[in-house]
Amino acid sequence: MKALAALNILSIVWLTGCAVKGNTEKKNADVEVPVFELKSRDTTLNRSYVANINARQNVELRAKASGFLEDILVDEGQIVRKGQLMFRLNDAEFKVQVTEAKAALASAVAEVKSAEVELRRVQSLVDKKIVTGTELELANAKLAAAKAKVDEARAREEKANISLSYTAIRAPFDGIIDRIPHKLGSLVNEGTLLTTVSDNKAMHVYFKVSEQEYLSYVNNKKARDAKQPATLVLADGTTYKHRGRIETMEGEFDKETGSIAFRAAFPNPSGVLKHGASGNIVLTTPISNALIIPSRCVLEIQDRNYVFVVDEEQKVSMKSFMPEARIDDFILVKSGLDEGDRIVYEGVQNIKEGSPVKPRMLSSESVLTAD
Repeated sequence: MKALAALNILSIVWLTGCAVKGNTEKKNADVEVPVFELKSRDTTLNRSYVANINARQNVELRAKASGFLEDILVDEGQIVRKGQLMFRLNDAEFKVQVTEAKAALASAVAEVKSAEVELRRVQSLVDKKIVTGTELELANAKLAAAKAKVDEARAREEKANISLSYTAIRAPFDGIIDRIPHKLGSLVNEGTLLTTVSDNKAMHVYFKVSEQEYLSYVNNKKARDAKQPATLVLADGTTYKHRGRIETMEGEFDKETGSIAFRAAFPNPSGVLKHGASGNIVLTTPISNALIIPSRCVLEIQDRNYVFVVDEEQKVSMKSFMPEARIDDFILVKSGLDEGDRIVYEGVQNIKEGSPVKPRMLSSESVLTAD
């Protein structure tokens, strides 16, 4: 009797298990998932890089002579023209040096004239055979020494005039003045910073790219020859109204970061851009026949990217791919996926490898505009 009861219980358990298994398979078969067909399209790729903004010319003006700051003829933030007088140091000592140099030159010139007279006198005596030729050679040597002293004195006078010119500090080019750290009457030494002048009419914007991006650029002859245009986004998020172009790049890679710096030139007619400012460079690259998928349909597992693809038997399988770049909420596919693949749009967390599904087809256009 007990054996019969046990047999009945096992039969019920087996039947119940079969029913549960059948219901599970039916449930999986009935799972409806949104699916879209991967199609190629033309698009643009925007890449953003942190940028440093520099003036085309930015020069520190330093004193080349020591003295008291006698005149400050400009103000901070003022626009100056090339050759405009900006600072003047006390020049009394340097004027004395010029006067001394002129006097020394005049004395040297007088010695030359005296040596020439002596040479003529000795020459006459030699002609009359009153003195020997040795006296003539000595007279010629004295004249040559006197002329050398003239050259030396003339050089000292020129050096004194140059030193005097250092007391007048002029603008090296058209530009705008930065901070003036020293005030009127300050004692400055040779090498003391007086101010900085920046030529802001055109700006150089530097940004770093990876070695892969560098190779992509140099291999794109069309972009390189046309000097690829660049957009500058300022620190407040606004886009600078003038577009720039890539001009050149540095000669070697940074060993620590593996990147290389590019330089783009931007016009600055209104003077909005200042030396030392920051921003972001945006490079726009057109791409033909690109494969783009929404980020929401991607699974990231151990630094690898996967999507669920629906096959002809309406079953899903995971497929890995290599991303090229991210464009907003979308991913540009580099390799691993093919045009025509049917990809699960969302709900990938609720399905498993090999599960049967009921695809609900979405148009590619609606998928790429939904995010």
